[in-house]
Amino acid sequence: MSKDIRPPFTLETALAKVKFAEDAWNSCDPERVSLGYTVDSNWRNRTEFFTGREAIKEFLTRKWAKEANYKLMKELWCYTDNRIAVRFEYEYQDANTKQWMRCHGNELWEFDEDGLMRRRDMAGNDYPINEIDRRYR
Repeated sequence: MSKDIRPPFTLETALAKVKFAEDAWNSCDPERVSLGYTVDSNWRNRTEFFTGREAIKEFLTRKWAKEANYKLMKELWCYTDNRIAVRFEYEYQDANTKQWMRCHGNELWEFDEDGLMRRRDMAGNDYPINEIDRRYR
């Protein structure tokens, strides 16, 4: 995510922030993704709660070791001065079983004055799909 896009958000800047996030996450590069967050960013990812860039990198490293062929779509839901809500959908192949999966969910984001995300709250649900039913390649 680009920290050059700072609050207060407009429709144009909120859409750009979501696109930067989508591109960063699709890189599957924990270092690149972590740079969009404050050093003390607070996260909730399903049932995991943690704080800080190092914890974010550790989480993403674990995530992408299990989720092969990861491909994500993020869509702006709404925004205010320093907050953005997105819905997302992603697909991946379980690294162990090779089963294709899809996850649907929502994220709530809060940014600091420099445009770095200081809070991320994610809820999502995974379910198995057939390879032929994939939407993202």
